[in-house]
Amino acid sequence: MKNLSFLIKPASSLCNLRCKYCFYADVSDHREIKSNGIMNKETMNNLIKRALGELDEDGYVTFAFQGGEPTVAGLPYFEEFTETVNQMKRPHQHISYALQTNGVILDDEWCEFFHKYQFLVGVSLDGYKENHDAFRIADGNKATYKKVMEGIACLRKHQVDFNILTVLSRQLARHPQKLYEFYQREQFNYIQLIPCLAGLDEKENIFSLTPQLFSDFYKKFYDLWLNEYTKGIYRSISFIDNIVLMYANQLPHQCGMLGHCSLQFVVESDGSVYPCDFYVLDEYKSGNINENGIEEIAQNEISQKFLKEERSFSPLCASCEFEQMCHGNCRRMCNTYYDEKYCGYQDFLRYASPTISRIAFQFRR
Repeated sequence: MKNLSFLIKPASSLCNLRCKYCFYADVSDHREIKSNGIMNKETMNNLIKRALGELDEDGYVTFAFQGGEPTVAGLPYFEEFTETVNQMKRPHQHISYALQTNGVILDDEWCEFFHKYQFLVGVSLDGYKENHDAFRIADGNKATYKKVMEGIACLRKHQVDFNILTVLSRQLARHPQKLYEFYQREQFNYIQLIPCLAGLDEKENIFSLTPQLFSDFYKKFYDLWLNEYTKGIYRSISFIDNIVLMYANQLPHQCGMLGHCSLQFVVESDGSVYPCDFYVLDEYKSGNINENGIEEIAQNEISQKFLKEERSFSPLCASCEFEQMCHGNCRRMCNTYYDEKYCGYQDFLRYASPTISRIAFQFRR
């Protein structure tokens, strides 16, 4: 295989925060075993051995770590993981690392390690202090904003590449300008906004993003972004980046934006493999890295069934001028984009299309 990517959960659903909207807490509550604990050495070795063994001599592999909270596994886990990769990799194989963290325990030791192995670190930060501390709390309802910002300062000190991941709840979506100005003030230049999702058993809840709020937020947010862009400042906002790519006839980086799923190879700490981070559920377990090869897992009945499963669409899709660049978008996040009578994604694209198409033309040139 020329390219491989794994989303690894070394600490399963274990976490040192109690975020009010956590989608993975909801997912793990739907499993027979909520947490598989910390990944043991045997599973770690088998994962690395299979990955590098099935990778081409000059192939590329990304080991991305997520949770729960992956740093709960401890720094020695990651030191042993990277040392094992170095021992097993063939001379021309290319390795990259990424890690998504809440940032509350980052210190010099962690950041020196990230710098050494050139980790790309995603830090979960829900914008300005007032909003962040309303949602991302530790045991005892303790605020975490100060700790996260200290972790970010440490990443900067050690010259670690990082981006910001913000959960766009219905509460935050009402304040696009305040959020954008926060990013400007803190000089955050690489940002991923992900819609806050309702639980698997509900269509919406008090935190989940609605289609109307999605559109209202992004229209204002896009105007602020465009104002900077016209002044020669490109602030990377993943949602906007991906739309520009599609207008430039290139594939988006975000899975699901074209309306079909791909296999993500999510590896839980016991070695179980799942096709998507949103569906780490017992019925979607497609193998175990301790027992099955990568190609075997990709081709088995559960994986292939997942790729072909039916999804819901809005009646508006049939006559939508953007259908060919959407196809209903991500099946797990679609409730945040559209319902039967209104599509916030369509509304936003109609609003932004004239300027985005011109920007994409510049990129093609």
